[in-house]
Amino acid sequence: MTTQWLTETELRSWQNFITSVHDLMSALESALTPHGLTMGDYEVLVYLSEAEKQRMRMRDLAAALQLSPSGLTRRLDGMVKNGWVQRAGCDEDKRVMWAHLTASGAEKMTAAAPDHVDSVRRFVIAPIGPEGVGQLGNVFGLIRENLQRSRSI
Repeated sequence: MTTQWLTETELRSWQNFITSVHDLMSALESALTPHGLTMGDYEVLVYLSEAEKQRMRMRDLAAALQLSPSGLTRRLDGMVKNGWVQRAGCDEDKRVMWAHLTASGAEKMTAAAPDHVDSVRRFVIAPIGPEGVGQLGNVFGLIRENLQRSRSI
C-alpha cells in the first residue's frame, strides 16, 4: 500500500485541528470547574436529563459515552457520592442497572448550563460565525457518518 501524503492545505487543516482540540476542551472544561464539574460529569448529566424518566441503563450510558463498564463505574462513583446520580437495579430484569439523574444532579446541570453554553458560544460559535457553524455541523456530520460506517465494516 502506498501512502498518499497530505497536501499542504490538508496538513495545515489537520494541524489546526489537532493543536486546537485540546485547548478547546480545556477552555470548555474551565467554564464547568466553578460548578465542581468536569466535561465528563456534565456529559453524563446531559444524557440522563434528556433520557426518558431521566434514567438510562448503565450499559447504554457507557456506550453513549464510549466508556467501558468499569470506566462508567469510575465516572459515576463521584457523581453518586455527590448525590447527582443514583444507581438502581431493575425490578423486571435483575441483570440491568439504571443510572438515574437526581434532583440535585438536575439542579447542578441547570446551574452549570449557562456557563457551558456561554463558553461554547465564546470559543466555537463567535469565532466562526453563522456560516461557519453550518459548515462545522456539516463537516462533523460527515466525519461521524464515516466513523459509524467504518465501525460496522
